[in-house]
Amino acid sequence: MPKIQLENLVKRYGDFEVLHGINLEMEENEFTVFVGPSGCGKSTTLRMIAGLESVSGGEIYIDGKPVSNLEPKARDLAMVFQDYALYPHMNVAQNMSFALRLQKAPKSEIDSKVKDVAKMLGLTEFLHRKPGELSGGQRQRVAMGRALTRDSGTFLFDEPLSNLDAKLRGQMRAELALMRQQVQKNMIYVTHDQIEAMTLADRIVVMHGGYIQQQGTPEELYKRPVNKFVAGFLGSPPMNFLDAELTDEGGKLFVVGSGFKIALPEERAHTLPANAKGPVTMGIRPADLTFAPKAADDQSFDLQVVVSEYIGAQSVLICDCAGQKVEVELKSDTPIALGEKLRFEANTDAIHLFDRETEAAL
Repeated sequence: MPKIQLENLVKRYGDFEVLHGINLEMEENEFTVFVGPSGCGKSTTLRMIAGLESVSGGEIYIDGKPVSNLEPKARDLAMVFQDYALYPHMNVAQNMSFALRLQKAPKSEIDSKVKDVAKMLGLTEFLHRKPGELSGGQRQRVAMGRALTRDSGTFLFDEPLSNLDAKLRGQMRAELALMRQQVQKNMIYVTHDQIEAMTLADRIVVMHGGYIQQQGTPEELYKRPVNKFVAGFLGSPPMNFLDAELTDEGGKLFVVGSGFKIALPEERAHTLPANAKGPVTMGIRPADLTFAPKAADDQSFDLQVVVSEYIGAQSVLICDCAGQKVEVELKSDTPIALGEKLRFEANTDAIHLFDRETEAAL
């Protein structure tokens, strides 16, 4: 039985429907990440699970029991908010133990749990400090510690790292991953940052427009996106999309567009529907293009370099392909001059094709 199940979950504000019949099962001890752009419904879904938003239709089950009409405190959940929500007049230990003290837990139990969680999160030396004396990363760890001391069945995280700078976000992602290994609990995490989703999740749920677009492991969604939205949302730099035509020449399939003509491998061609010929959108990731001056004509792109972005060991080239933008990721030690016309070989096994109208993967 799944730990948490959403069955035809609907949310309306007046006549405006923001969630359109969400169905999802989250298993025991699973780290599930909801990801998507602002307004897609991910935080609303999380708040409905937590009991902070009412349910307009459908049902939420926890351990097989319907909970949509239960108060938050009756759902055995602990939540970490984006803005920390710490009490400024209390020190770290008091903030972390607040829920336990409300429950009138024995002092020895409170002290033991606070000590154990503080050690796990590297907060032992800060227990007597108040939130105003801590950095943003330390305050977020206190907020997580307050949730962990409750020993709830499920932990909910609502964009907990969005207020941190890039370096701190990287550090906190690593700390969350370590915490996840130590705390064998169900965790549901909301973010708009696809890097957080890819690095933390056992399972990613991609949302857009109040619908689940796709769910699965990070590898499944990265390698086998079901539509153009998922393909473009996951991956950094994002996937390139080019208008093209799928043609059959002598029994061999080609993807043809302005500035390129790519022969599809026979194995890939066999996976396509029989009526797939005609207008398509071709997708290829920047890392799947390799600088190759002598590449065959039916496996290559001739690109003109417009911008070169140096990011350390790698560079991202923004190129022109007969009026369409193409990004290429390659090692920074490759000498490239702006305005230069270069040939790049495509990894034809990594080409994605999407229906031009429906944007569904072919």
